[in-house]
Amino acid sequence: MQPYFFPYIGYFQLIEAVDLFIIYDNIKYTKKGWINRNRFLRNGADFVFTVPLRNDSDFLDIKDRTLSGDFDRAKLVNKLREAYRRAPYFHEAFPAVEKTVMSPVENLFEYVRSSIKAVCDYLGIGTRIVVSSTIAVEGALKGEERVLALCKATGANDYVNAIGGIELYSREEFKAHGLNLKFLKSKAVTYEQFGDPFVPSLSIIDVMMFNAVPKIKEFLESGYELV
Repeated sequence: MQPYFFPYIGYFQLIEAVDLFIIYDNIKYTKKGWINRNRFLRNGADFVFTVPLRNDSDFLDIKDRTLSGDFDRAKLVNKLREAYRRAPYFHEAFPAVEKTVMSPVENLFEYVRSSIKAVCDYLGIGTRIVVSSTIAVEGALKGEERVLALCKATGANDYVNAIGGIELYSREEFKAHGLNLKFLKSKAVTYEQFGDPFVPSLSIIDVMMFNAVPKIKEFLESGYELV
């Protein structure tokens, strides 16, 4: 999977559902993606925040991109603090968020990966996470061929992807390589947000601010189905 900065809860459902989670660092950065941006709750609506990057070649991999020297980490922390300071689990969850945002790391991949690790640590997710560039596969492989090569290199029997990949991969092709292909389909996850109409599909930060860890674990373990 691509790395995302404090991704939505479905990302962590996928991590929780597998024995080994591979996170890509040696794929191209895409400006229109969500690698370095996400949404949080602000005044009852979704608000997009972005981690700015240094101007560089559009052909660089994620691991070769760098955060902008003008990135005001404290400003983002203050926005998140003001948005969630009245949330029921703010005092439990915010320190992990603040520490991650304030990290001096400049490399995009390492900065984004640190947000995923921080959430896994907070929620007690013990799944082994491996960086794609550390696995010996042919670098020129793309899409389904790359996934199959990664599965072979790691000795996998099953491959689980987010439901969005259902149009990208062939069950027959995976079966031909001795692999069971499954897709994780998240159920609707809802909870109280200051008594206002629920705003879905926000960063995991929102989930952490409004729910106790045991409740979030319920979302992770039973809030999806494999199809």
